[in-house]
Amino acid sequence: MLSRKGIIPEEYVLTRLAEDPAEPRYRARERRARFVSKNGNCNVAHKNIREQGRFLQDVFTTLVDLKWPHTLLIFTMSFLCSWLLFAMVWWLIAFAHGDLAPGEGTAVPCVTSIHSFSSAFLFSIEVQVTIGFGGRMVTEECPLAVLVLIVQNIVGLMINAIMLGCIFMKTAQAHRRAETLIFSKHAVIAVRHGRLCFMLRVGDLRKSMIISATIHMQVVRKTTSPEGEVVPLHQVDIPMENGVGGNSIFLVAPLIIYHVIDANSPLYDLAPSDLHHHQDLEIIVILEGVVETTGITTQARTSYLADEILWGQRFVPIVAEEDGRYSVDYSKFGNTIKVPTPLCTARQLDEDRSLLDALTLASARGPLRKRSVAVAKAKPKFSISPDSLS
Repeated sequence: MLSRKGIIPEEYVLTRLAEDPAEPRYRARERRARFVSKNGNCNVAHKNIREQGRFLQDVFTTLVDLKWPHTLLIFTMSFLCSWLLFAMVWWLIAFAHGDLAPGEGTAVPCVTSIHSFSSAFLFSIEVQVTIGFGGRMVTEECPLAVLVLIVQNIVGLMINAIMLGCIFMKTAQAHRRAETLIFSKHAVIAVRHGRLCFMLRVGDLRKSMIISATIHMQVVRKTTSPEGEVVPLHQVDIPMENGVGGNSIFLVAPLIIYHVIDANSPLYDLAPSDLHHHQDLEIIVILEGVVETTGITTQARTSYLADEILWGQRFVPIVAEEDGRYSVDYSKFGNTIKVPTPLCTARQLDEDRSLLDALTLASARGPLRKRSVAVAKAKPKFSISPDSLS
């Protein structure tokens, strides 16, 4: 009926009716999951952990790793529980000594001015936080009360040290400094010094420097060993180079870090046609160094999937000299431009260097050819007619 009214073409209706409903339909493969996200978080979920008690053996690290609401809840409850516990102990001491019965107790109580559980709770707070208001104090009548006073002070100091240290470590965690270490959104592959290179840009937004900063890069992909073992996350280290050479970088201004794709590189057989979101390839970049102001080691991470690698692109310059100093334009941090690049793998380029020579010759002739065409099409501003010559 729909085909008669012209809403759906008849050829489409016949084709759909000819399909077998029982035949499975195959959908396009979705984009592969990241091992490391763009902001550096590891995309790994830990499940079925049977030995949960191992986390309690390192209580301090467990408290630091907790989220802020959980940490603040534990911080509050640790003090409240200790105050209530020792308040009960002080109330029992006063009850056993007969200090709670009005007119029936001894002349000298164990703790002065304790008449109920509320007053015992207030005295517990005063002892643990070392606030003395002068109304309640321990006397020498009961040696047990002096012992409890010593124990509560020690317990209070331990709770203060652990919880305040936990709060300090959470506020001064190293990954907070990594928030100002930025990487380019895309990586590029282009020719540099006659070789195909994988390049990315890294920068630091703060004036305080990262000391002894180093760059590491890994390629993560699914592989199968010759014995048939499937390795879902096979990590291969590849060397990175920078403009000054060596592994340590001087990150006072944004730098372009590059990796030469040679015979020892896992990207040796990577072609432009492989840079799509179905390709099982992820390149992880790790920047590690010491924070100058705090001395804490920090680490910033990012990753590039296959479709985030641009072939035949180069980063634009962003550092310029102005008024006697160098200025950095971060608005162009991730901008790239197209450059002549062979559309072949690094292996093919090494086997046939004429591809690079032809590309260099074509790029050298390109501007001259365009200029000659522009000159030929240009019209003169003045024209002399034959009549004016007569």
